[in-house]
Amino acid sequence: MFKKNPSHNQDENDVVPLEGAEVKSAAISADDSDTLDDSVVAEEAMGETIKRLREKLKKAEAEKQEYLTGWQRAKADMVNARKRDEEDRKDFMKFANERLIEDLIPVLASFDMAMGNKEAWEKADKNWRVGVEYIYSQLTKALTDNGLKELNPINETFDHTHHEATSYEPVTDEKLNHKILQVVQKGYSLNGKVLKAPIVNVGEFRP
Repeated sequence: MFKKNPSHNQDENDVVPLEGAEVKSAAISADDSDTLDDSVVAEEAMGETIKRLREKLKKAEAEKQEYLTGWQRAKADMVNARKRDEEDRKDFMKFANERLIEDLIPVLASFDMAMGNKEAWEKADKNWRVGVEYIYSQLTKALTDNGLKELNPINETFDHTHHEATSYEPVTDEKLNHKILQVVQKGYSLNGKVLKAPIVNVGEFRP
């Protein structure tokens, strides 16, 4: 490397050698420039990589949430389906014997009619009466254990959706208006469902 010597008059083409330190400094400056260029390129590449990674992460998060929501919905549907199946099973068990029990209700009515005639009932042999009463109690217990309930709504307010009126009797007491005065025939329900409405006489206020 060469440089001009300012202390001598020289032609423009005259040069002098550069010192070793100056040559080294110039070389370092060139290397620094190359390093800076490489750093900028590396930073830009890193920025693009981070951007792409963030986009992938965002997409992965969205897909994860979508899968999670779908799984939660499927789980809820399965739980609800199991609940419905369990309720259907319970309802089936409740009313599986409904037809049989309905067929036995007239038998109960016959027992009630026979034992309700006190005069004739008392004339029957005592041992026979005890046997019949025992059979009746066994039958009613078996039906009660299977969900049958006797409906005997004496003094209740008449409701045409649950009671069957056979007659309306005049009453002077307004408190007895639309009240059930007499149960002509008991009714029955099975696990809350009315199988047979009670037949009743209803009061009708007439001042």
